[in-house]
Amino acid sequence: LGVFGMLFPLTLLAIWQLGSAQQWISPQVLPAPEFVAQTLAELYHSDELWLHTGASLQRVLLGFALGSLLGLLLGVAMGLSQRFEAYVLPSFNALVQIPVLAWLPFVMLLVGIGEAFKYILIAKAALVPVTLNTLQGFRQIPVAWLEVACIYRYTKRQQVLEVVLPQAVPTLFTGLRLGFTKAWLSLVVVELVASSEGLGYLIVYGRQLFQLDLVLAAVIVVGAIGYAMDRLLDVAERRVLQGRLRTELGQPS
Repeated sequence: LGVFGMLFPLTLLAIWQLGSAQQWISPQVLPAPEFVAQTLAELYHSDELWLHTGASLQRVLLGFALGSLLGLLLGVAMGLSQRFEAYVLPSFNALVQIPVLAWLPFVMLLVGIGEAFKYILIAKAALVPVTLNTLQGFRQIPVAWLEVACIYRYTKRQQVLEVVLPQAVPTLFTGLRLGFTKAWLSLVVVELVASSEGLGYLIVYGRQLFQLDLVLAAVIVVGAIGYAMDRLLDVAERRVLQGRLRTELGQPS
């Protein structure tokens, strides 16, 4: 983060510290920052934090991978076939409007509240932005390019790999970043509702015991991991774009 990017979180931290010092808000409602930091340090040095973090990361990564793969396949299929797009896209857009929470009872009845329940909802959350951005990647390719590819008798596979994907990389990465954000948010929601481990469960557990320092510590961990994963995807996007630029310029990678 740059200097200006740190102003807002530092201002919030200062207001939080001042409010707890002046007792504007009861410590039972909003614990002091140093109390939350102490709880976070205790979690860090215990196995409990790593157990819950590992469970959450496993769920979100598997669900995100499944949803992204299905989204890429569906987006490519609609991008290659206007007839398939005409059949599928209206229904897909209707399903997009239904939030993850609305699917909870239905999926719960189908598969119960085990791990499959969590994977399905996380995958659904990632599926939507990845599909739409993949389709957008096809739409932004000039029609003349695809016509030239047809003249040279490119197969569908060659059109996707050699014409569409090189130009659609920024759009695809935008979809992946949005997909991971949606998947991470859905993970926390799912774990809040039905889970016996994970960061979402840790938040619920702290609320049930009225240990708001534990709740805030878990929230900080959730935010930090989500931000770190988003930065990793941003770095990966930059590396891919730089590699493509070197290839186009004929420079060694």
